[in-house]
Amino acid sequence: MRSHITTHGVGLTGALLFLMLNLPLPWLFGPLSGCLFAALLGARLKTVKVLSDGMRTILGVAAGSAVSWGFITALPGLWSTLILIPMTVVIIGFVGVWYFQNLCGYDYPTAYYASMPGGLQDMLAFGEEAGGNVRAMSLIHATRVLVIIVLLPIILTSIWDANLDRPPGQAIAAFDPMQLFILGICAIVGWKIAAALGMFGATILGPLLFAAGASLVGVLESRPPAEAIWVSQYFIALGIGVKYVGITRQEIRHDIVAGFGFSLILLTLTIVVVGGVILLKLAPPMDALLSLAPGGQAELVVLALIVGADVGFVVAHHLFRIFIIILGAPVLARFMTTKPLD
Repeated sequence: MRSHITTHGVGLTGALLFLMLNLPLPWLFGPLSGCLFAALLGARLKTVKVLSDGMRTILGVAAGSAVSWGFITALPGLWSTLILIPMTVVIIGFVGVWYFQNLCGYDYPTAYYASMPGGLQDMLAFGEEAGGNVRAMSLIHATRVLVIIVLLPIILTSIWDANLDRPPGQAIAAFDPMQLFILGICAIVGWKIAAALGMFGATILGPLLFAAGASLVGVLESRPPAEAIWVSQYFIALGIGVKYVGITRQEIRHDIVAGFGFSLILLTLTIVVVGGVILLKLAPPMDALLSLAPGGQAELVVLALIVGADVGFVVAHHLFRIFIIILGAPVLARFMTTKPLD
C-alpha cells in the first residue's frame, strides 16, 4: 500500500509541477518525469495492474468512436501505407539483431525479441521461452517507448507547429449522461470479453471493437471526455515509469544505453520512411508520423487525440503492426541467424 501511495504522490506532484510551469502534456510528461526520477533514486513504486488496464480501455473506446462507415469504405485505400508496415518490421528485425548482438553483446534470443517494435508482453513471453534475458528486454522496450513518446512531440511541434495544449475532447460537464454510460459499457464489456477470448491487447482492442460497433450503428456519437483522456495519460506515464524500479548502474550502462541507441536508429528509419510517404503524398505528415512510429499503441493514440490527427488512420496502422509482429515474429526468427553477424 505504501508503494502505491508513493507512486501516486510522485505522479501527481510531477503533474502539478508541469501544470504550474505551463509545460506541454502535463498529465503525461509530469508523472513520467516524476516516476523516472524517483525510480532512479531507488524509490519503491508500484501500480495496480487492474486499475492501469482499466484506464487503457479509455483509449480503446476513444479510437473505436472514430470509426465510421466512411472510414470502413476508405480502408482499402490505405494499402499504400499499410504495406510499409511488414517491410519496416523485417528491416527493423535484421538491423536490431545486428545492433544488439554485435555492438551490445546480447545473445540472439534477447537481441531478436528486444528488436521487435510492439506487442511487449508477447515479445517478453516469446523471448523468455527462447532463453532470452527478460529484464534486459523489458528495459530496452520501456526505453524505446519512453524515447519515442518524448521525441515525437518535439518533432510534431518544431516541424508542423502541432498544438499540444488543445483539450483531447469535450469537458465532461457538456456530456449527455447516456453517452457516458455507453462509453463505459463499451470499455468494460469490450475489455472483459476480449480478455476472456485471450485476445492480444485486450484492454485496448476489445473496447475499440465494441465502441466501433456502437459508432457504426449510431448509438455512440462522441469520444470520451477530456478528463478521461487526461486520466489515461496519467496512468500510461506511471506504467512506463515503474518499469525502471530497481534499476542498477550496470543496467543503466548496458540495457538503457543499448535501448536508447536502438531507439534513435528506429526514429531515423521512421523519419526516412515518413519522408517518402510525404513526398509521394500518400498521407498527411502528422498522420504518417504517428502511424509509422514504432512506439506504444496507447501512447501514440494519446498523441493522435491531442494533435487532432486522424485517429482511425493511426489505429489501423498500429493494429496491423501488432498483428504482423505477434504472428510473424516467431516465424521470422527461424529465418535469421542465431550467431552474431560479421
